[in-house]
Amino acid sequence: MAKHAAVGWGHHHLQNRWLLALLLMLSVSTIIAFFMRAAFDSCDRNVSAAVDGIGSARNVIQASEKRTPQIAAAKPSPLSFMKSKVVLLVSHELSLSGGPLLLMELAFLLRSVGAEVYWITITKASETDEVTYSLEHKMLDRGVQVFPARGKEALDTALRADLVVLNTAVAGKWLDVVLKEDVHRVLPKVLWWIHEMRGHYFKLDYVMHLPFVSGAMIDSHVTTEYWKNRTQERLKIKMPDTYVVHLGNSKELMQVAEDSVAKRVLREHVRESLGVLNEDLLFALINSVSRGKGQDLFLRSFCEALQLIKEKKMQVPPLHAVIVGSDMTAQTKFEMELRDYVLQKKIQDRVHFVNKTLTVAPYLAAIDVLVQNSQARGECFGRITIEAMAFQLPVLGTAAGGTTEIVVNGTTGVLHPVGKAGVTPLAKNIVRLATHVERRLTMGKRGYERVKERFLEPHMAERIAGVLKEVLRKSKIKSAGRWNDKETDDREKNPGCSWLEAKKGVIEEFLCRGHDEMKQLLQRFVRE
Repeated sequence: MAKHAAVGWGHHHLQNRWLLALLLMLSVSTIIAFFMRAAFDSCDRNVSAAVDGIGSARNVIQASEKRTPQIAAAKPSPLSFMKSKVVLLVSHELSLSGGPLLLMELAFLLRSVGAEVYWITITKASETDEVTYSLEHKMLDRGVQVFPARGKEALDTALRADLVVLNTAVAGKWLDVVLKEDVHRVLPKVLWWIHEMRGHYFKLDYVMHLPFVSGAMIDSHVTTEYWKNRTQERLKIKMPDTYVVHLGNSKELMQVAEDSVAKRVLREHVRESLGVLNEDLLFALINSVSRGKGQDLFLRSFCEALQLIKEKKMQVPPLHAVIVGSDMTAQTKFEMELRDYVLQKKIQDRVHFVNKTLTVAPYLAAIDVLVQNSQARGECFGRITIEAMAFQLPVLGTAAGGTTEIVVNGTTGVLHPVGKAGVTPLAKNIVRLATHVERRLTMGKRGYERVKERFLEPHMAERIAGVLKEVLRKSKIKSAGRWNDKETDDREKNPGCSWLEAKKGVIEEFLCRGHDEMKQLLQRFVRE
């Protein structure tokens, strides 16, 4: 009996092991099917844009969310102190461009810690388009309340908010148009988040209130210095306390970037849709198509690189240029110039145009090198650069703007000059990376390591948390320095009320700044 029991146990144990193995196989196959379905769903909508135009933005967003489910944070958020705080976010527009998408990310970070978040968009089309509809519903689904930029609701929310974030310089016009005589009550709790690097944004109409807000937040050190110098020289106004906050990659993007199965499926499908082989080399510029982003100069460099390879009879896989961010309705003349150049140089089989999209992960998985070719002063930061580095891609970027604070020249990528002077250097850099596989892969790995060290969402949240704490502290002090109605009544009843008492909030703010000598003198003056 004992022997039979032992055999029965062994048989039962074997059945359990087979059952566990079967469940494991089913789980793995389900995960793979999940990624494949989401990847193909996304790519069918995005990559087909090269021929038929991009699918609806709503489907693009839904596919992205399916592919990258939310993961709970392992440790408390540095923004947890914002729980129950009322925050009003003011965006100049709601589109697929960098500024609005960054503000949306901030909205979701604040909502995740229990903040009460409201969103208003200053400039909206008369008829809601698919992009606006999709983005608004994405926010509503995450608990962000959306309402019109003008009207009593906007004014009441601004007055009761603990924090008001203005996004981009253009948003400054909203202050006077909506708040009017109440603008002075809101300025002490305003954080101005600036992303622009172009000179035409330096208008007094936009930034006349900039010196009086609690702080400005800018994405790079070079842009901060530019704003400080420009406002002083051109507008004769002084910047408020300004904080530099480098951005970070979202957890969703990092999840795809670190999943080899997802990347392989995306790479294969995108390349198939573009009509290129797995061994071909893809150099991509992923940015809204405009002259300032340098797509025209990139194509000239690419054409020159092809000529160099042909002249020197180099043995390299076929090279392709991919331009993601096309929008014929926005930049019709420039887009036609690009296509005419491609036809003139007879490289239409090597150049691929893809419509603007919210979901960049499929293209980052499919390409070999990112080209960041923004001209003039470059990008304020350039979020796509750190996204590409997360996918272990080397970056060929202009030596301007925030790119210089992201790319380590010669280590995670190679920099070249802006303008026509950069066409030949970029062409040579394309050839170097095309002919040196090991260098290309090593740069990509080092870029990924740099992202993990400083350009993740938790890094960004930590930096933003430090700014918000300081702005809330200063807002409280500035509010204390203004007379409320009761204090005004007391002053009228008692004309002898001292100047020092009336300015106590200003003095308290000064004392908090840590100027030791003046602090001691002022404290002695107050005591006397």
